[in-house]
Amino acid sequence: MSDIVTFDADAFLKDLTHRPGVYRMYDKQQDVIYVGKAKNLKKRVSSYFRKNVEHAKTRALVKHIVSMDVTVVTSETEAFLLENNFIKKYKPRYNVLLKDDKSYPYIVLTNHKHPKLGSHRGTRKNDGDYFGPYPSSWAVRESLRSMQRIFPVRQCEDSYYQARSRPCLQYQMQRCSAPCVKGHVSDEEYSESVELVKLFLKGKNQDVIETLVTKMEEASQSLNFEAAAKYRDQINALRKVQEQQFVAGTQDNMDIFGFAFKGNMACVQVMFIRDNQLLGSKSYFPRVPATATEDEVFQSFFLQFYLSKNKAIPKHIVLPRELDDETAIVSVLKQEAKHSVTVYKGARDEKRRYLHLANTNAQNSLDTQYAAQKSVHARYLVLEEALELGKPIQRMECFDISHTSGQQTVGSCVVFNREGPLKSDYRRFNIEGITPGDDYAAMAQVLSRRYKKPHEDTKIPDILFIDGGKGQLSQAEAHFEDWPVEFKPLIIGVAKGVSRKAGLETLISGYSRDTVHLDSHSPGLHLIQHIRDESHRFAITGHRQRRQKVKRTSTLEGIKGVGAKRRQALLKYMGGLQGLKKASAEEIANVPGVSSQLAEIIYEHLHA
Repeated sequence: MSDIVTFDADAFLKDLTHRPGVYRMYDKQQDVIYVGKAKNLKKRVSSYFRKNVEHAKTRALVKHIVSMDVTVVTSETEAFLLENNFIKKYKPRYNVLLKDDKSYPYIVLTNHKHPKLGSHRGTRKNDGDYFGPYPSSWAVRESLRSMQRIFPVRQCEDSYYQARSRPCLQYQMQRCSAPCVKGHVSDEEYSESVELVKLFLKGKNQDVIETLVTKMEEASQSLNFEAAAKYRDQINALRKVQEQQFVAGTQDNMDIFGFAFKGNMACVQVMFIRDNQLLGSKSYFPRVPATATEDEVFQSFFLQFYLSKNKAIPKHIVLPRELDDETAIVSVLKQEAKHSVTVYKGARDEKRRYLHLANTNAQNSLDTQYAAQKSVHARYLVLEEALELGKPIQRMECFDISHTSGQQTVGSCVVFNREGPLKSDYRRFNIEGITPGDDYAAMAQVLSRRYKKPHEDTKIPDILFIDGGKGQLSQAEAHFEDWPVEFKPLIIGVAKGVSRKAGLETLISGYSRDTVHLDSHSPGLHLIQHIRDESHRFAITGHRQRRQKVKRTSTLEGIKGVGAKRRQALLKYMGGLQGLKKASAEEIANVPGVSSQLAEIIYEHLHA
């Protein structure tokens, strides 16, 4: 008997409403395979089930439909929003998906008595002035670095700022005016620096230079040559920064989209102009299903891009192609942005120039990505042949351990699929409760946390790489020993050669302990080296972050009853941390604000 379930389209369409709404299509596993919206549900859904369907891609989709349901809404605007929410929730395989859904970083100037300049990503919970968005965290860090050399506005955390009793190194390097300590800068002078920062971030560099020139001349006339020299250095630094910036003509708030399509891949290039400056651009490679046309890919991406979390919607948007429901889409954007939004086709003057630039960048990025994907695919084929696998490799994972003398041990798990690194599935594990430096125990703990039970994990890799020799490999073998054969991954240990040079690795197959032979120039070995190096990079980055966190954390933090003020008083009265460690509980109790009971707790914490 056949287990194929067919969808009774006629019965479903018989009573379907003509109102606007969103429809979902399900396969035989009851997974949502496609989400769509319609001004007229009956008319739109009927188009999938006509006798002569024009597109082969649509016919391929219809073959997998087992059931459907619809959600009726009151307007097309609501349909757009609901469709986007369903796509993010179900991630249907026949919908175009925006892979990178992270919010953009901003530069924020806080609303404190002495405002702090820093980076921000996410919802804007705190009051302050936000500037951006910037295309990457790197762009934000570079901008903050430049401003630190020009404007002496603090960039330290509030906890650090509040605990200072004397100026820090940034003051000595003339990169901060030390508002944390009285007597170094007046509130009025600090506010003037803050206003200059605001002008600079709004792209009004010439206004900032003119203000500094005026101050330099006033200081010179008053024979305050030291101050005049300081203003001169600020002006010179600002002019250098101005020379490096891209000026965006007369457009103050605009996004420009470029688009390129090739084979089964698409690239969307987005350029960001804010306050007359081109802040940068970013390439996106959305997941393209086999059923999607170029117009569907771009329009689906465009909606997901602006309706995803914390995306700033500008007043002007330049597009490389027409939108099917432009009026309704603009209405949705206006509703989300709470200001007017105008869409242009980039037909004249500056907009045409920017659109050409965006399209050129999109094509270049796509060509590079396409070549890289072809290279990755070729490497997979060679590796499959070398390992004599009876099926294509769909998923590989690699583990590595990183620590310094056994401290702050971190384990990494990186994932590759047929397209290369799958960074959304990367994981780090902070290792606790083992003998410091015991890499075998660390590997065992990581594997037990990553792979719990066969039926609980739907993402068992085809190949599991272990960065290490037979000892680490034994931990993986022991972990999977009791698993059913059909769930066990192929385990391969990647042991470095004596000289630790690339190409001299020894590949050891799990269970059999046979050596896998691959030539040093083999594309299959290059793929293994890629995933091994990526796991090493990911592990050591996590370890360094954890180590830096320990360095930044005071040993007094975590003691109940010891906040920033008491911590500052303890260090001040005891002559620093070493003096506090040498003090007895009775001596600690003499510090203002510290009771005898709290002094005992602090003493025990420091000498535990």
